[in-house]
Formats: sequence, structure tokens, C-alpha cells
Amino acid sequence: MGIGSIGGPFRPGAGAGSRCCAVAMLACLLLLAACREQDGTLITIGGTTTPNTPGEALWLDFKHRVEQSSDGRIRMRALIYGQIGSEEQLLSGLRRGRIQYANLSAQVVSGVVPELALLYAPFLFESEAEADFVYDRYLTTLFRELLAAKDLHLVTWYEIGFHNVYARDRPILVPADAVGRRFRIASSLSARLFAEAIGADVIPLGFGDIISSLQTGLIEAGENSVTLYSRTGIAGEAPHLTLTDHLLGMSLIVSRRRWWNELPAADRRLLEESFPPIAQSRAVVRAQTEGDLATADRLGFVVHALTPQQREEWRRATAGVTAALISDIGGRAGEVYEVIRRGKAQFQGQGNALTSNPALPSR
Repeated sequence: MGIGSIGGPFRPGAGAGSRCCAVAMLACLLLLAACREQDGTLITIGGTTTPNTPGEALWLDFKHRVEQSSDGRIRMRALIYGQIGSEEQLLSGLRRGRIQYANLSAQVVSGVVPELALLYAPFLFESEAEADFVYDRYLTTLFRELLAAKDLHLVTWYEIGFHNVYARDRPILVPADAVGRRFRIASSLSARLFAEAIGADVIPLGFGDIISSLQTGLIEAGENSVTLYSRTGIAGEAPHLTLTDHLLGMSLIVSRRRWWNELPAADRRLLEESFPPIAQSRAVVRAQTEGDLATADRLGFVVHALTPQQREEWRRATAGVTAALISDIGGRAGEVYEVIRRGKAQFQGQGNALTSNPALPSR
């Protein structure tokens, strides 16, 4: 057996050098740990919010609560005004670990979890109350599972508000008014199917290009929530807003699942408790929506309410979009739709009245 092998001859002091190295290494580790504790935890949050909107207020409140509750041990770098780039770039940065928290629309995250696109099916929900019931009791658990499979953690939903149709020169009161009109859509399947169903000339365009495109005539119309329409300059260029309320826009507050799971339990709890609860964020968004509609004259746009007959025309024109979405998305889209139907049925108190065929929308 050679020198230095197990069972070799004992030499006094032979392990002293190893013990010194171990002590030195331990000291270095303790020093690094102390430095980390002194430096604290830096969390970068990314978004594309606009000043003076509910989204900005909620993010800044979140930052303040976390830093105050942790006595500054957790620091938040809030890059919430699009400094990192588009939502697609935010999603890429999140998945690569360059940012830890992000506010992303369901349409954008549907590039990773396609079933999210189904949430933008037209006339999926009859009211805010119905949507709240289904999201809280049915969809949150299901989408946490779907997102976790893609290394994303759903912290909570953040409501954008019901989408309506805006137009530049004359209002779009019924789908026939949209035929041939240059209609801006987000780069998502649901937006394209909706615009095609009403006969519009489909123009995919980033959100940041909407105003200049309205000014040049590249687009004549589009759709968005009230706050993102009235507070971002769009209303000044397209002053006709038709209250179609055809879909409930939703964002996700998400983190990278691997990063989230590696956080100490106390930090995860602090982050969860510091972000405004869904009931609060809903109330803030809805209050601003009502306020903007009530002060439309001052904000520079005209509100066009629909008659029951006009609303029915919108429903008929877009009736096939949900089934087309389920077919094109594939995956678990049929299951998601069936979950939504069950939730709606429970809310409406007629659980046994619906069939089990997810390809035949009940609306």
C-alpha cells in the first residue's frame, strides 16, 4: 500500500496542513455569508407600466412594503416603466434569471403556456363578479400547475380590465362597422381571431407603436382596457370608445419557479403578503375605470354604450372564436374551458345544466 493511502504509516503533523486549509475555508465562507447578509437580497422587478395608472401605484407600494418590512434587508430594483424592453423581453429575462419578478399579460405568457390564450376568448365571462368567482376558485390552482411545468410561479393575477373597441374617425358600434378598418391587434392568436371574426383588416403592432400608427393612419382602430386607452395617449388619437366589454384583460405577477423555491420560507411569505391582494388590485383598477368613463369629456374621448341588440351582434359575430382557440391551442385547452364552464355553472347555480363538450361554448 503506497504512501498516503488509507492505512499508510502515520506521520505526526501530516494532517495539520489540511486542518489549516479547512479552517481558512470555513472563515472565508463565514465572511461571504456575513457580506451577503450585510448586502441583503436584491430583487429586480420588471414591467411596462405607465405613470399615473393603478399598475404603477401597486408596484411602488409593493416595493415600499417589502423594503420596510424587511428593514432594508431585501431591496427592490423597480424597472417597471419598460426599461428592460417589451413584455416578450421581460419574459425572456425572467426565464434566464436576469430579473426575478415580472408583470406580464396573459397574452404574452401564452407563448410559453398556450392555454392562457383561452382567457382572452370573447364574451367568456358575463360580469366581473362571475370572473372573480371562477378565477379565485378554479383557475388559480390550475394555472399554477401549468406555469410550474414551465419553471414559472404564479404569485397572483393582476386585472387589466374589460376590453373595449376604440376608433379614430367614427365609432365601431357593431361588427359591420369594423369591416375593412385597419385594426391593431396584439401578437396573439386570440386577438387575431377576434379581429378576423368582425371582418377587420388585421394589423399586428406593439403597444408602443399604437399612437404613432394612429397619427399616420397605419391603423384606425383597436381594442384595450379603459385605463390603458384613456391614460396612455391613445384616447387623444382615437376618441371613440365603444363599451363592448368583450373580454377581461388579465396580467400575471410571476417569478421564476426555481428562484422562488430557493428563497427562505420567511422571504416567500413576506413577498406574498406585501403584494396587494387581488381584491385590492381589482378594486383600484375598477375604480379608475369608472372614474375615467365618468370624466371622458375632460380626458378627450366619447363613450358609446351598446344597446342589447348591438351587443348581441357582437356575440354572434365572435361566437366561433372560442372553439377555434381550443382547437388551435391544443394541449389542455379543452380541460381549461371545461373548468371555466363548471365555475360559471356553480356561480350561476345551475351546475347540472351544462353539457360536457368543451368544443361547444355555452354562451
